[in-house]
Amino acid sequence: MLIDLKYHNRQTIQLHEWWSDSEFTTNNDENAYKQLFLKYYSPLCEYASQYISDEDSEELVQDLMLFIWETRKSLIIGTSLKSYLFISTKHRCLNAIKKNLYHERIHNKIYDKLKDQFEDPDYYFINELTEHINKAIKELPVTYRDTFALSRFGELTNNQIANKLGVSVKTVEYRISQSLKILRVKLKDYLPLLSFLFGFPSW
Repeated sequence: MLIDLKYHNRQTIQLHEWWSDSEFTTNNDENAYKQLFLKYYSPLCEYASQYISDEDSEELVQDLMLFIWETRKSLIIGTSLKSYLFISTKHRCLNAIKKNLYHERIHNKIYDKLKDQFEDPDYYFINELTEHINKAIKELPVTYRDTFALSRFGELTNNQIANKLGVSVKTVEYRISQSLKILRVKLKDYLPLLSFLFGFPSW
């Protein structure tokens, strides 16, 4: 693995060499990785728990550690390893929050609609439909997904979204329109229900 470090005069060196020079005492990638895991796993979990649950924190940090190991031959880090780990953990936490927030809002919106029509809504069906909607939204292009989510679940106006993302209102309108076209195809089996729940195709 090659890592380019600014404070090493932009010298590109092997992963275990960098770890050895900076924080660890080994000339082997596997041993260095074990030392990294022992040194940072608990602090990163504690840091992540400021954003998400303890259980989710452990899973998130484990995924990050696995990512580092699996990409060790290609990963480029332009800062200290410690900074990279904590910044990466924060970004992953924020993404997890966003994902869970949208999931909860979709679930609540479906439940609120159905409970007005039925005395005992089918929770299994609500969960299943929520998962399908989440999956379809997740598969949207990133710019479409963020814009659509801010509109439908962030409850922002197009002007607010434009200001937040630094784009024009026309761009926001286009992204939402394209998102709806894609979602209509992906969720075609649920269109009648989605029309009732969300006013599809205008949701």
